[in-house]
Amino acid sequence: MHYLIIGGDAAGMSAAMQIVRNDKKAQVTTLEMGNIYSYAQCGLPYIISGAVKSTEDLIARDVKTFREKYGIDARVYHEAASVDPEAQLVRGMNLRDNKAFEISYDKLLIATGGAPFLPSWPGRDLSGVHTLKTIPDLENIMDDLHGKKDVTIIGGGYIGLELAENLVEKGIHVRMIERNNRLAKMFDKDMGELIQAEAEKHGIEICYEEQVELIEGTERVEAVVTDKKRHTTDAVIAATGIRPNTEFLKDTGIHLFDNGAVRVNNYLESNVTNIYAAGDCATQYHRIKEKDDYVPLGTHANKQGRAAGVNMAGGVKAFQGIVGTAILRFFDLTLARTGLSEMEAAAMNFPYSTVTHEASHIAGYFENKKKLHMKIIYRTDTDMIIGGQVIGEAGADKRIDVLATALFHRMSITDFEDLDLSYAPPYNGVWDPLQQTIRRAK
Repeated sequence: MHYLIIGGDAAGMSAAMQIVRNDKKAQVTTLEMGNIYSYAQCGLPYIISGAVKSTEDLIARDVKTFREKYGIDARVYHEAASVDPEAQLVRGMNLRDNKAFEISYDKLLIATGGAPFLPSWPGRDLSGVHTLKTIPDLENIMDDLHGKKDVTIIGGGYIGLELAENLVEKGIHVRMIERNNRLAKMFDKDMGELIQAEAEKHGIEICYEEQVELIEGTERVEAVVTDKKRHTTDAVIAATGIRPNTEFLKDTGIHLFDNGAVRVNNYLESNVTNIYAAGDCATQYHRIKEKDDYVPLGTHANKQGRAAGVNMAGGVKAFQGIVGTAILRFFDLTLARTGLSEMEAAAMNFPYSTVTHEASHIAGYFENKKKLHMKIIYRTDTDMIIGGQVIGEAGADKRIDVLATALFHRMSITDFEDLDLSYAPPYNGVWDPLQQTIRRAK
């Protein structure tokens, strides 16, 4: 059996490892457009500040390991250009020698990930305009930052916030241009006020409700021009989201999501026989919304890739879906969320209510206690918890994971109040802050 995998990072190589472990006679070929396999993309912003010392630290397994230890035909600089489902062929180009290739498969996994979305602003091709997704992207940014004092980040989502923190830690003045009226729109407005305050505390210049019209410069970027102002800057990093890398799948008959992601079932199968998909190029079933969604995160890519590999090799493993959990550090705060925001709950036409509360992350009589700001969203017709947000200097990570577990198992506010959670004064209050919050919902 010949297994062909397009994509050499989280989803693709998680699948490849499951195939070689479950099918001892497997022939596995992987096609990577670049030359770096299996690295931690989420760690890239932390190279900038020095929190992570080297990009080498981000590589889980190099291409040599896959070839020599696991017998995988791991190819580099191989870009897939088309798929022929009838003939079960993938065609593309070897970018190293510019020669075309054609490879047959018995089973195919699409694991091409996503690419940064860079709007068609005039001037976007100027030197000093960057996006961040790969190690070469990061290396270009690092080379470009030498001697720079002012960087403009376009976009206030996860990547934008992480970049802002690490650039400030490096001593660079950061400006963030956000077309909405707040940063981190994945959090509700009341919780977003805490994020804004933290940004301002660390000297970030925030430009709300501004639409970028062009990037100005001769050969190198000199300014970002919006519908409100001209911002002089030394460099630009666009953090405006990602799009699935699936353009090469046109005319294949593969069903795609509205943004181009491959629609898959619980077993990561597409609608076309012998073609699977996983990771940032595929959909994820959302357990709270009860429908397909697109939430491109490394955790999902690894889980989907693992399940796809088991299924391709003849086993049975369902991807159980997501609840929308995410977390990031933003200077002194941890920002965590799971499930639906108020905006998402309203968009789903769910009858819902919310409860907010401020508590200590440990027993209130400890001197080193820190404030936790919590918000719970629940359905008023069933009392089922459907979302939560936790922000604080300590303890938010523990609480969001407990809350995510509750959402995964569709717990009600009554169920949650009865949970037997750990207690000792250095770790918690006798009532966990989440339970304190939920009790106020009754």
